[in-house]
Amino acid sequence: MVRISFITAKGERVEAEAAPGDCLLEVAQAVGMPLEGTCEGQMACSTCHVVVAAEWFERLAPASEDEEDMLDLAAGVGRTSRLSCQIVLDGALDGLEVRIPSEAHDMQRG
Repeated sequence: MVRISFITAKGERVEAEAAPGDCLLEVAQAVGMPLEGTCEGQMACSTCHVVVAAEWFERLAPASEDEEDMLDLAAGVGRTSRLSCQIVLDGALDGLEVRIPSEAHDMQRG
């Protein structure tokens, strides 16, 4: 199992577990994080933007040029921002910590 800590916009910590190969967006949605993922992982939106803790950022596979382009459109982007739909979890990411930007809002949840 891969453990993930989500830090909400209010500073609350939500712990989750996932299997290797799971997509971070799906894990986040399963524990109630307000990440819409409108394009269903096709990198046509930035509604699944998260900020990865600095100590974990370098452990991720590099972002593609398409992902970087979509991040340019996201609100509240920082140096360690990523699209959660593009993060595939593996054992090396056990303990991963990501912050949900305050601008995140899942329109499907109201």
